[in-house]
Amino acid sequence: MNTICVIGASLAGLLSARALRGQGYEGRIVLIGEEKHRPYDRPPLSKDFLKGAISETDLALESEGEDPDLEWRLGGAATALDPAIRRITLSDGTSLLADGIVIATGASARRLPAAEGLPGVHTLRTLDDARALRADLKTAKRLVVIGGGFIGAEVAATARELGLEVTLVESGQAPLAHVIGVTMARAIAGVHEKRGVQLVCGAHVTALTGAHRVDGVRLADGTHLPADVVVVGIGAVPNTAWLEGSGLELGDGVLCDEGGGTSVPGIVAVGDCAAWFDPAQGRHHRIEHWTGARQRAGVAAATLLSGGTARPEPARPAYLWSDQFDVKIQLIGQARDADTVTVEEGDPANHSFLAVYRQGGRPVAVLGVNQVRLFTRWRRHLETAPAQAG
Repeated sequence: MNTICVIGASLAGLLSARALRGQGYEGRIVLIGEEKHRPYDRPPLSKDFLKGAISETDLALESEGEDPDLEWRLGGAATALDPAIRRITLSDGTSLLADGIVIATGASARRLPAAEGLPGVHTLRTLDDARALRADLKTAKRLVVIGGGFIGAEVAATARELGLEVTLVESGQAPLAHVIGVTMARAIAGVHEKRGVQLVCGAHVTALTGAHRVDGVRLADGTHLPADVVVVGIGAVPNTAWLEGSGLELGDGVLCDEGGGTSVPGIVAVGDCAAWFDPAQGRHHRIEHWTGARQRAGVAAATLLSGGTARPEPARPAYLWSDQFDVKIQLIGQARDADTVTVEEGDPANHSFLAVYRQGGRPVAVLGVNQVRLFTRWRRHLETAPAQAG
């Protein structure tokens, strides 16, 4: 291969480029990014960056003096792909030909159609999103967060620490219930309630109010929640629309084998846009977390450079973390696959505990809340346990 194009200049794209170099590839690497920014760390956007504790410089993913000999094409998105000749068309009308392609276009925040163009309504996915939200929060008194996933919960916690009145609206029984189950999610909800976040669960948003700027959220039962700022945190969708009609097999993301190889030879995918096949679960799924990109970039690079002959090691269980107030939440594995969950250490009422999720008596996930040391031991156990086909 003389030229490899990495489409997506965030964490997964940068790590893939580093992995290509680390595995001996000496040819041309072109990194294509829709944003004008060099790669930056996203997890702090909803926490320390939003509260002003760190600067944009602190978000940089590139080390000082790092020079892996990359060619940067920033500020323009990929709009089409001809896989037969591996031609990538960009939004500025130019195109590139490549011998190998890494698709790392990530995901975009899901939006409420009724909120489009209404000042004061935000999503949080990019640095520009975080800049705009941080500026709005400086003069706001009341925030309504729609959606109780990790982004919504983290923004709610950060805003409360900044002194705002915060209401979090969740359609399920508790924030994070779809990830960690209702019982444990209610324990996390207690962390927010203790700090003064108003939780409205089992509720559905029907409208955002305000003529020239948002002034509230209307719920299905008629309740009106006043707001100076609204954050919509209802999940993300993989950035794959530009691949429609390309011939690549798509589903909830770019469908890949367990090594990141797509349905077209010479093209791999990694990061939030990629749905890798998991033999243990017998299905494709996306991992939308920092460690997923870090663990899989090297595998995808090996798949590309070997022409698909490299055999990856069994995938490690998905790991994620979240900092909310003074609480560190850590999860490894798939809690949704469990049929039981037991608290092994601590007390959920005290917001410090470790819970183990089991399926047929076998541990499939572990949740740690302010239990870093014990969680680390359990994490090692799950990562070294032999995978079992589901």
